[in-house]
Amino acid sequence: QIKSKLFEKKQPLQPGLYGFQTDSDNENQYRMHLRIEEDGCGLLILNASTVLHLNQTGTEFAYHLIKQSPKEVILKSMMNRYQANYRDLANDYDDFQIKIKTLLETPDLDPVTYLNFERHTPNVEFPFAPYRLDCALTYKTNAAAPGNYAPVERVQKELSTQEWKTILTKAWNIGIPHVVFTGGEPTLRNDLMEIITAAENLGIVTGLYTDGILLSNKDYLGRLLLTGLDHILLSYDFNNNEILDVIKLVVDEDIHLTIHINVDHSNYNNVFAILDQLKEIGVENISLSASDEKLDDQLIQLSEHAAQLDLNLQWDVSVPYSQNNPVSIQVENESNYTNGAGSAWLYLEPDGDVLPSQGIPLKFGNFLEDDWKILQTRSKDYFLKNFNG
Repeated sequence: QIKSKLFEKKQPLQPGLYGFQTDSDNENQYRMHLRIEEDGCGLLILNASTVLHLNQTGTEFAYHLIKQSPKEVILKSMMNRYQANYRDLANDYDDFQIKIKTLLETPDLDPVTYLNFERHTPNVEFPFAPYRLDCALTYKTNAAAPGNYAPVERVQKELSTQEWKTILTKAWNIGIPHVVFTGGEPTLRNDLMEIITAAENLGIVTGLYTDGILLSNKDYLGRLLLTGLDHILLSYDFNNNEILDVIKLVVDEDIHLTIHINVDHSNYNNVFAILDQLKEIGVENISLSASDEKLDDQLIQLSEHAAQLDLNLQWDVSVPYSQNNPVSIQVENESNYTNGAGSAWLYLEPDGDVLPSQGIPLKFGNFLEDDWKILQTRSKDYFLKNFNG
């Protein structure tokens, strides 16, 4: 989020989606998509791999980048709108361009980035479309998965490849920039790579939540990465003796990786050593959660240990029990805090039914069959009832 004390809040730009892609003969290929919210803030998507959250000023800078407006035209327009000093405005614009250029040239970026210099309290306002769609492609699991890992009794069918492609197109047209494929175990779908490729071709940032078993196959991992997949969330399996070897394989690849650890009373004491091991093999990003609120203190202790190891803590990831995590515990007393379920993200079951989040069995409708306005109204009602009094 670009921050400047110069700018007062002005009439925002027209909400919607805007895009730019370099010509095919350009030596430095890149593409940008900008989603402008109703309040003038925005999401800038770089190369279908990173989502940047921008304030109103940053959004206007991004809008002009996409429109390829001459610098003098931009500065004159914004000087009139904000009554800003030319030199300071020019410095802010140049700084913004440098940051965008750096991000475009930086590999393995976090899939969601805040260009911000102060802590951001997330999910306070209801957006005109979710920032992320968590798509459970199947509730099938590998044999080693716990019996309650996926609610298989809830779903009688799985959508076809073409139906998932239709959902992805609908999501992109609505303005949803980020999709995470989850389950069950999504790698058990033979068409997973085709579905990921379809999302990438639209411009969507794509992620995969997996137990990592199939990733131990180097050929499979290589083909998966060729789809353009942007990030992987890998669930740490305490019962898989080879899990660290699998993680090391992915660490060595050119992709953003987050390791998710679900803490319970039986494994808590082991997680400290596991974090040490993850750091040693090159992991940079972790996610911690728990199914039991009685483990809040333990989660904080583990997050402090992760910080000492210089591990980045991810919190709003599409994993089971993600609502109980160190960040939510630390800010839960803030009057304007929400966890994003039903607003910042939605969860799709294998038949297309829409829930606020994984583990919240409240059906808004079906993403394939229902008009978006109906789903949007129901999700907003849920948001207002549960998080805004």
